[in-house]
Amino acid sequence: MIAGLPMYDWPEVASSHDALWSLIAKRLRDEGIDAPDRLTREPGLWQLWTAPDLLLGQVCGLPFREKLADKVSLIGALDYGLPDTPPGHYHSVFVTRRGDATTLSDYARRTFAFNGQDSQSGWAAAQNYVTNLGFRFNRLLHTGAHVLSAKAVTEKSADIACIDAITWRLIEAHRPEIARACQVISRTDPTPGQALITAFAGHVSVIAGAITDALAALPDADASALGLTRDLIPLKREAYLAVPTPGLLSQDAPAA
Repeated sequence: MIAGLPMYDWPEVASSHDALWSLIAKRLRDEGIDAPDRLTREPGLWQLWTAPDLLLGQVCGLPFREKLADKVSLIGALDYGLPDTPPGHYHSVFVTRRGDATTLSDYARRTFAFNGQDSQSGWAAAQNYVTNLGFRFNRLLHTGAHVLSAKAVTEKSADIACIDAITWRLIEAHRPEIARACQVISRTDPTPGQALITAFAGHVSVIAGAITDALAALPDADASALGLTRDLIPLKREAYLAVPTPGLLSQDAPAA
């Protein structure tokens, strides 16, 4: 069996993820489940999410609803205690260069940096939000990672990016030079947070219990480093499926 918590597993907080997994794994072994000693960090995300021996994984809401919802079992979502956001949900922040325009509509024809069109927080949440304002980002720069999107804004290869609020916390804590060069000008609507999944439908309740116990026992320093509350939120599959997915755009699509 394998397990991974890849969505916010920066090197700076890897030891705290390891501490959380150690507690989860111990509880699972107490229940007779052969949990691995360590989190898997080597394979790519899709190899992890689709592994037939996936005991516990963490996946973005867009790939979950588009490709995985019928192939894995949903456990719930961790709660990162974001302000003005329902438990187990998250939002994204729109960031621009410090001193630049502070109204979203000013960026309708400017370059939008995004981590990937398979990202809820960096792509779907942004496009859904600005569509309601009457435009869509269509001057695009694909960066491959939230932190690279924010960096592209600071380096003037892009003008605006939409960053997962939990990742933005990590940027503020561990890449302060990027955070200082940016300003947050708006935020998206909340959507269900990163989904915890398993390939073992029969183990869902036991895994949920193990996560709940582990969160209660996690040292304060590790919980703080990860930004976690002590709650596992039992979100439903339907909550993820209800979020709209915007169509794809070519990276070099001309501005409308």
